[in-house]
Amino acid sequence: MSLFTRGVVGVTSWPPIERLITSTSAGQALARRFVAGDTRAEATDVARRLNQDRLLVSLDLLGEAVTDPDGVDRDTDEYLKCLEMIPSERLEANISVKLTQLGLAFDPDLAAQSLDRLAATAHEAGTTVTVDMEDSRYTQATVDLYADAQARHGNLGVCLQAYLYRTPADLERILPLGGHIRLCKGAYVESPEVANQGSDEVDAAFARLLIVLMESEEVRPAIATHDPRLIDLTLDLAGRRSGDYEFQMLYGVRPDEQQRLRGFGHDLRVYLPFGSAWYPYLTRRMAERPANVGFFLRALVR
Repeated sequence: MSLFTRGVVGVTSWPPIERLITSTSAGQALARRFVAGDTRAEATDVARRLNQDRLLVSLDLLGEAVTDPDGVDRDTDEYLKCLEMIPSERLEANISVKLTQLGLAFDPDLAAQSLDRLAATAHEAGTTVTVDMEDSRYTQATVDLYADAQARHGNLGVCLQAYLYRTPADLERILPLGGHIRLCKGAYVESPEVANQGSDEVDAAFARLLIVLMESEEVRPAIATHDPRLIDLTLDLAGRRSGDYEFQMLYGVRPDEQQRLRGFGHDLRVYLPFGSAWYPYLTRRMAERPANVGFFLRALVR
């Protein structure tokens, strides 16, 4: 991970910087570039517009590291309402969940039970649940809970992060389970003991995993990248594939490329976050691109 990324993550973790970003119109304007809004209704409006542009959607309620049962119940209920809304609003959408939202950090059994509820409701709604991957402290538990839920319900998917050294073994384990697998580079600051650090190493790891994933007919690959070289590699591999697949990109990132790929007939799903707990998500977007930091600073000066 680059020095810029580590620097942005470090600086934005300071409480005064968080207050500066969250309390100013410049920070809120930057957040609106990447977040659909604070409410489910706002997310629904954006999802409907994306669907009209023939883009699929994955609804993500922002928030992680919930530390009490009441918080788990609140977030689970919000996701259940999203799942009920998807067929009633005729949305082409699924949901993405972080297991620490469902209690993984303090009660893995509660997380498993909450994930079961979401998977069962998603089945009734005719859609799927994607289990997001968080930092490496939770990788093993996330893979275990996903594998168990997918074996029971069959309508889940999971995100794998290419930069982790352990990911090839995780991919080999979960390929036979079916469902869908979202492959991304990785968004958390990890140590050299558990993850590749340089961009070239991360890209190479992604490419190796991508080849394995696209060669498998047991799952639906979901290729989550904005990297032009990896998109081109995916397109090359797709020409040899008989099964379906999709690209995934973040809301507000490379919208022209999203439309280009969809225009050529490729399924593209937009990861659509919403909710008031947007600051950690925004800091990761700022850490990814200097231009996002520049946008905030220019708006702050104005």
